[in-house]
Amino acid sequence: MSSDAPRPEDDPEAARVTTARIEDEMEQSYIDYAMSVIAGRALPRVEDGLKPVHRRILYAMHEMGVTPRSAHRKSSSIVGETMGDFHPHGDSAIYDALARMAQDFSMRYPLVDGQGNFGSVDGDPPAAMRYTEARMAPIAQELMRDIEKDTVDFSSNYDDRLREPDVLPAAFPNLLVNGSSGIAVGMSTNIPPHDLGEVIDATVRLIDDPDCTVEDLMEHVKGPDFPTGATIVGRNAIHKAYKTGHGRLRVRADFEVQEEERRIVVTELPYQSNKARMIERIADDVNEGKIEGIRDLRDESDRDGIRVVVELKRGANVEVVKNQLLESHLETTFGVINLALVDGEPRVLDLKETLRHYVDHRRDVVRRRSEYDLAEAEDRAHILEGRLTALDNVDEVVDTIQDSDTRDDAKTALMEAFDFSEPQVEHIVSMQLGSLTSMEAEAIEEEYEDVQATIERLNEILDDESELLGVIKDELREVKAEYDDERRTDIVDDPGSVTHEDLIPREECVVVHTEDDYIKRMPLSTFRAQNRGGKGIIGTDLKEGDRVSSVFVANSHDYLLAFTDHGQVYQLKTYEIPEMSRTARGKSAVNVLELDDGEEIEAVVDTEGMDEEEFFTMVTRDGYVKRTALSEFSNILSTGIRAIRLEDGDALADVEVTDGSHDVVIATERGMSIRFDEDEARAMGRTARGVRGIKLEG
Repeated sequence: MSSDAPRPEDDPEAARVTTARIEDEMEQSYIDYAMSVIAGRALPRVEDGLKPVHRRILYAMHEMGVTPRSAHRKSSSIVGETMGDFHPHGDSAIYDALARMAQDFSMRYPLVDGQGNFGSVDGDPPAAMRYTEARMAPIAQELMRDIEKDTVDFSSNYDDRLREPDVLPAAFPNLLVNGSSGIAVGMSTNIPPHDLGEVIDATVRLIDDPDCTVEDLMEHVKGPDFPTGATIVGRNAIHKAYKTGHGRLRVRADFEVQEEERRIVVTELPYQSNKARMIERIADDVNEGKIEGIRDLRDESDRDGIRVVVELKRGANVEVVKNQLLESHLETTFGVINLALVDGEPRVLDLKETLRHYVDHRRDVVRRRSEYDLAEAEDRAHILEGRLTALDNVDEVVDTIQDSDTRDDAKTALMEAFDFSEPQVEHIVSMQLGSLTSMEAEAIEEEYEDVQATIERLNEILDDESELLGVIKDELREVKAEYDDERRTDIVDDPGSVTHEDLIPREECVVVHTEDDYIKRMPLSTFRAQNRGGKGIIGTDLKEGDRVSSVFVANSHDYLLAFTDHGQVYQLKTYEIPEMSRTARGKSAVNVLELDDGEEIEAVVDTEGMDEEEFFTMVTRDGYVKRTALSEFSNILSTGIRAIRLEDGDALADVEVTDGSHDVVIATERGMSIRFDEDEARAMGRTARGVRGIKLEG
């Protein structure tokens, strides 16, 4: 080496070079890359169901004011704002994500309201971003609800100029509702979309019963609900997917076989199927002789929906052609991988875990929002207290201000004279003379009372976990009422999978319940119609002193509600009541339902055919009356739920179904009675006691 060569310690560039084994460096670099893709690009968060690019697009639109009430904006403008402020990646990737959120064949509930060509089910790409326009869809605002109230954590954007949310407040479980798919490094996710109402009902069930099972939740979430409809074949596969987080679902196109016209008409395709490619492949198979019996194939789809017509040759076997199409083109497999980020780490989740993490998120959001609102309300109450004090001493306040040389002198004098705080005195010296009228004082007093009521309610929510959970349930039900629609995807049993319930015949039954709490059912065919002079036949055997309290006809698969004297209500299907002969006494209700000691059934109601706007009108032995809507009884546990709150010594006496237009008549053992319009007893929740219907003596 030449003596003139620079030594490493004298060369600043050489000083920054470190020595490492290439296999160690490659391993660490690949791990860093993998985690960056997993956490920062490809996987959704369990709380809001969004990947970073989707979250940033929606937040950028929120910041731009591109809401459902605003005009559409050019997609290029939205993409540019997102890329410049929050997502430093390629504009084409951002636009692809924006376009997908606008596609009603990709998203069960689109989050973007698009105007222009955003692609089609035929695989056509969206028009260039300079041609299309977009704004937030109404349901997307539910993901943003209360984001300005410190409900979620924010982090600095890529260049530390701005702040962006780590997660959205998400007023509904978007991960399950819209699903997600993505390929990370060494893992992938593929979560199917679901019906909003079913997912919300399951979430409410989980809140009401944290110990419920996946099977309990599946009473509400029947299965995935794809935006393109079609039919899922096999309930067992759905159960496995919900239980383990992994599964394979068979999704079959919906079609109609028209025997007389010799044609098969396809009306709905499996999710993510390319219609144009499917038609092309069917034509190829026909030309190659793989499918025989087809003479014509037409795409008659239009704005009203999909319609692919397969014309059959004369003499072709319809069943054979149908099965050939199913085997090769009309049935696909959807692989479920319920993988999402939980606390920054990828985890495969079952149905219950997915909803539990969402409920935990909403609990945190509602608590933080309540704390924010409480601080605002307390600040406002403090200001109003100062204004009320100033109005009570208006002459002294005005004289003090007039006697002061400057605004600061007036503030100091008022603070010394009336013990005002700095915020209070600032508002007082800014008050206009017109606000000193008696009418203005009355308005301030009313506002102060309203603010105090708000503070009281917010403290209830923060101090009582059940109140906080009640708020979460109420807000979920509001979203359901606003955005829920009909299920699009049918679910049928695999011909090879039959449940126990499938083996029970659907037949009309006579249900008999006695005052000593014996209950049974009998096939309606046991009885036959008789003429007017007929003697009749025995319907049940009774113990001495026992009497029949109710008898009615119900289908063996109807849901029944059993109300007890303890104010509980239980749900069962008619076939769960023991079937017995006419001469049998029946089975004690305690052996049919999980009743407490001494608890007895007072009324059994068949809910089949009932309207959700109808009511259960209840009367207690102490004369209290309560009306509760049928919709309040949607999530009934095996151990029952509260139907009415009873005071010590009181008991539920009777339950009747009413529709709001009935008169209620209550009669006592001493021959007293009262009649009133049922609307005089306003509808109340399940946990309310009701109002006094009749005053009893003694």
